[in-house]
Parts: sequence; structure tokens; C-alpha cells
Amino acid sequence: MYKAALIQLDLNDDETRSDRFERVEEYLKKIAESDQGPLIVILPEIWATGFFNFDRYHSESEHLQGETYSRLAPWAEKIGCYLLGGSIIEQDGAEYYNTSILINPNGSLAGCYRKIHLFGYQSEECKLLKPGSDLFVMKTCYGTWGFSTCYDLRFPELYREMISFDVDTFFIVAAWPHARLEHWILLNRTRALENLCNLIACNCAGSLKGTALGGNSLVIDPWGNINAQGGESGELLVAEVDSRLPAAVRAKFPALSDRRL
Repeated sequence: MYKAALIQLDLNDDETRSDRFERVEEYLKKIAESDQGPLIVILPEIWATGFFNFDRYHSESEHLQGETYSRLAPWAEKIGCYLLGGSIIEQDGAEYYNTSILINPNGSLAGCYRKIHLFGYQSEECKLLKPGSDLFVMKTCYGTWGFSTCYDLRFPELYREMISFDVDTFFIVAAWPHARLEHWILLNRTRALENLCNLIACNCAGSLKGTALGGNSLVIDPWGNINAQGGESGELLVAEVDSRLPAAVRAKFPALSDRRL
């Protein structure tokens, strides 16, 4: 068993990027001073800029080990946890990506995931950014972890591909809107159930550019059961995760071994 701490950040149009960093560090300070001892802390998608602030994407872009990494890495080391820093607008030469960064407990960069499925409906993301092309899967002593971002949830083939690498826990960072909240809950439960995986999904709350964000961050087991669920405003959601459960469920109900495609 281990603890996951999800920082469901409440966003609004009045805050600056600096304001949001300060609020995130307040959450991290609270975690560091508590006895919660999480193995991993998770932040949501493009929290520092705000997903719907498309006019700020390029001006607030950063390199992979830029401001977000530099501000969060000392906290990962201080708490002694993995820190999934949500996602950033990554600049790599002339290209820009929606990139999730994972920081090791020693403060080093463990890896990154460039969002493969960019959102085009009432969104500028697919016009401003380039899609990624590679999976990010990492073996740990708590199982094999796979990473994805928000709109990826609508593409089950991505998760099946990760299963080919023996992933047993999915981590998802998101800025999913409240208007499709039922889809958010259904898709997360389905991705967990159909792949017999643990799933941990951290979403934004609040409102940006007139779009209400859904909150309702989730921790789901391989049977599709919701073990923890956030509300619709900012909060710190802490839940226990059984790293042994996916293997036990797959042994009891070996549906994955019956795949033909």
C-alpha cells in the first residue's frame, strides 16, 4: 500500500502564473509538514498557465527542466516522493508540446510524456502545439506506471498499448471541463476496468475564460471502483493505493490473456 496525494488546483482568471506557484507550494508545504508521507504527489494539466489561456502558451512556455521543474524538484526531495508535476507548455526548438514531467524522490527528472492526442473542439491546443509520439512507461518497486493526459482518455488504444509493457497503474493529469463531467468519470472507470489497472487522475477545478473545470479527481481500482473522489473546488485529495491489487485481479479474472488483437 502507498499514498497518493492529488493537488486538485482551483484556477481562476484573476491569478498570475506566480500566484499559482505560490498556492501549489502551500499545498506542498502542508504535505511536507504532515504525517501523510505520500509516495507520489500529482498536479493537473497546464495548471501554471491554465489550459484555456491559449494566448499565453508561447510566452509562458519553458524548457523541460525550466521553471516548473526547478520549483518542484526541491519539494520532491524534501518530501521524499515522486512528484508528477502536471503538464507544462514545453518549448523544444521551434516546437511546443503539452508535456507532463515526473520528478524522482531525489529531485532528478525521471521522465516526461508529450500529450499524443491534442484537443481541437472549442480549443486552440491542436493549432498551437505539436502532438507527442512516444509512450512514457516506468518500472518502479511499486509496479509499472504509465502516463497520459486528459483527452487521451477518449482513445483506449493508447492504454492497451501501455498494457503491452505490463503497466498496472495509470496516472492522468487533466483540465477536463465540467460540461462533460459524466464522461470524465465514465472514461476513467472504463480505462481502469478494461485494463484491470489502478488509475489515478488529477483534474483542475475552478473556471477559466468562461469554461468551468470539472474537479472530481479520482483514484480507481482495477474493478472500476472509485476509492477516492474530489469535489468541485480546490482541495488536497489523499488516498491509499494497493500496488498488489492489479496482479491479484488479473490472476483471478484473466481477461487480458484472452485478447486476440
